[in-house]
Amino acid sequence: MNMIADKERPAGLTAIDREMARQHADARASFENNAAMAADVAASIGKTGRLLLLGMGGSHAVGRAVEPLYRALGIDALALPLSEQLGQPLPLADRTVLVTSQSGESAEVVRWFAQAGGSSDVFGLTLEGGSFLARNAPCLVGAGGTELAFAATRSLTVTLALHLALLAALGEDPAPALAMLEAPQDCDIAQALAALGKVATIVTSGRRLQGVAEALALGLTELSRLPCFSLEGGQLRHGPMEMLGPQIGVVLFRGADPTSELVTAMALSVVETGAPLVIFDASGQAPVAGAVTLTFKPAAGVAAILAMLPVAQRLMIAFADGRVDNAGTPVRTTKITRSE
Repeated sequence: MNMIADKERPAGLTAIDREMARQHADARASFENNAAMAADVAASIGKTGRLLLLGMGGSHAVGRAVEPLYRALGIDALALPLSEQLGQPLPLADRTVLVTSQSGESAEVVRWFAQAGGSSDVFGLTLEGGSFLARNAPCLVGAGGTELAFAATRSLTVTLALHLALLAALGEDPAPALAMLEAPQDCDIAQALAALGKVATIVTSGRRLQGVAEALALGLTELSRLPCFSLEGGQLRHGPMEMLGPQIGVVLFRGADPTSELVTAMALSVVETGAPLVIFDASGQAPVAGAVTLTFKPAAGVAAILAMLPVAQRLMIAFADGRVDNAGTPVRTTKITRSE
C-alpha cells in the first residue's frame, strides 16, 4: 500500500485548497472594485513621490514584490516590516504610507495606529472591510473576505490585484497581469517536487522577483516546519553559497526583465554545487542544464508574479504534505498574530 497516496488530506490543506480555488476570481473582482480608492492613493503618491509599504509576514512579502514596480515608475518606494517601523521608525513626513494586513487586526497594526495616528496620506490594504485597519484608514479592500486557511495563498494574490489597481491608476498597463488571472498557466510540479524530495531545507532567491521568492519561503516554512528562507540573489552570492550541496534545495525566480542574466548566472553556479535546483522561469530564455524548469510565458512585473505564484503555492503545499502529517494546521502560531 502506498501510504502517501492513501493518506487523508489534512484539514489545514483542504482549507488552503478552498482559498486557492477562488483566488483568481476574487483577485479580478478586487482589481475591478477598487478603482476609485486606487485613484485617491495614486493622487497622494503623485503629490509626495514617496511610498512606504508596511506589513508583516505575507503582507510584507507582497510589499517586497511590488516595491521594484513602483520604483520603475519613478516613485521612491520602500517596503519595511511594520515591526521595524515601530522599533526604528522612518520619518513619515511627505510620504504616502500603505499599511497592509489581510485581517486588518494584527498586533503591530493596532499599536502603530495608536502611536503614529492616521494622516491624509496613510492608506490601507486589507481583505476585511470591517477590520481595525479599515476603520482607521481609507482602504483598498480585497474581495472574498478574510482568508481562513493558515498559510497565505489567496490573500497574496488578492493583495497583488489591489496593487495592480493602484499601479494602473499610476499609468501602468494592467492588461498583461489581468490576462494571467483570466487564463492561469498550469505547470506539472512532479519533477520539481521529486528534485526537492530529500533536501533538509530550501533557499529561495530572485532579483527583481525577490518578493515572490520571499513569499514562497515563508509559506514553505509555515507549512513544512523546516527552516526554509530567502536571500536576494546578490546576497546569496556574497558568502552563503558555502552552504550549498545536495541537502540544500534552491528555488530561483527568473522573469523577462534586465536582471534575468544574473539569475541565470546564479543558476549555473548552483548546479555546480550539486544542490537540487528548481527555476520558475518567465524569461523566455533557454532552460539551464541541470535544473528543473517550470516554464511560463515571457512576463515581468505583476504579470510574472501572478503567473508563477499559484504554481509556487501548489509546490509548497505538496512539499509540506510529504514532510508532516498535519500540514496546514499551525502548532505554535495563529492565523491572526495578536501578540508581539
